[in-house]
Amino acid sequence: MARIILLEDDEVFRETLIQVLTRAGHAVRAAGNGFDGMALFRAEPADLILTDIVMPHGGLPTIRVLRAEFPKLPIVAMSGSHVRLDMAGGIGANRTMAKPFTGQQLLDTISEVLAESA
Repeated sequence: MARIILLEDDEVFRETLIQVLTRAGHAVRAAGNGFDGMALFRAEPADLILTDIVMPHGGLPTIRVLRAEFPKLPIVAMSGSHVRLDMAGGIGANRTMAKPFTGQQLLDTISEVLAESA
């Protein structure tokens, strides 16, 4: 399966997403902010970034930097704000997901994005 870096500042939600992804066979590394997530990716690249938008060292700047440095990297952005999701799509997120979403919706989206990038 895929190597995924998850960026989510809500610890409970982050742990839930890690469980969903690891049960599906993905290898997951996680950070609570964009700065730490970028460090994780630079230390060991992943197949996909799953990022919250509203968090410390936010998701939008993180998407901009990742897209500029790694133009083919699949990025999925998530937020409860449709305006921010539109912004994320406009700056390069391959897909956006409105919170709340189900574990199956997450897995389906990741599979689709990975298939499109292959």
